[in-house]
Amino acid sequence: MIILKNTEELKLLRKSNYIVAETLQELKKHIKPGITTAELDAIAERFIRKRKAVPAFKGYRGYPATLCIAINDAVVHGIPGQRKIKKGDIVSIDMGTLLNGFYGDAATTVAVGDVTPVARNLCRVTEQSLYAGIDKARVGNRLSDISVAVQSHVESNGYSVVRDFVGHGIGRKLHEDPQIPNFYSPKTPNPRLQEGMVFAIEPMVNQGTHRVTILDDGWTAVTKDGKLSAHFEHTIAITRKGPIILSSLEEEDKLITQAG
Repeated sequence: MIILKNTEELKLLRKSNYIVAETLQELKKHIKPGITTAELDAIAERFIRKRKAVPAFKGYRGYPATLCIAINDAVVHGIPGQRKIKKGDIVSIDMGTLLNGFYGDAATTVAVGDVTPVARNLCRVTEQSLYAGIDKARVGNRLSDISVAVQSHVESNGYSVVRDFVGHGIGRKLHEDPQIPNFYSPKTPNPRLQEGMVFAIEPMVNQGTHRVTILDDGWTAVTKDGKLSAHFEHTIAITRKGPIILSSLEEEDKLITQAG
């Protein structure tokens, strides 16, 4: 069942997601060669707790950290540790917060120094595909319109969409209905989009095959062929005036009020 959110709930979701956006912005200042992923995780947790929020991922289904950090051929769910960031890496950071009973969730991929043209283009196309999907999150469209927009942009640029992980509804739970694939499947429920739906849309895009492998830690997903992967995510609300990106640093509180 898809849970619709009212104006007051959207405001609470905005607050949680704004902290996510702030944290990602703060982390970008620290993602430099030589820093470890564990150090980034500690920075994020301190930042979140200082704002009276809780790291949403830590302890979720047994996950041991605040951040998921996926580097180069890692797709998602990389556990922070003693690995040091290097020049030329692309570093995907996925994170969430819990504040006042509502969750925030977003992800970004950061290029460290002079990355290869292939890596830079992969990041660019992945981010573009996210916004292509968001643009279809409009009242009256179908869920599949989001999926098709993401997949079409990715594949037209010669990359592949990961199929083992998908976007999701979000609200009082980190993962709510519906699942939001970044590819079209006739087997996926395809509801018509309504005002008050809140989605975390998150394309994960691979340079080569869409297939992934889970490492021995039980969490980290890497590309099957060892090629690069990028990940971008926003939490968005569907309103009668169009989609609103809740996990943005832009001033949107007035828009939420008007949209409600």
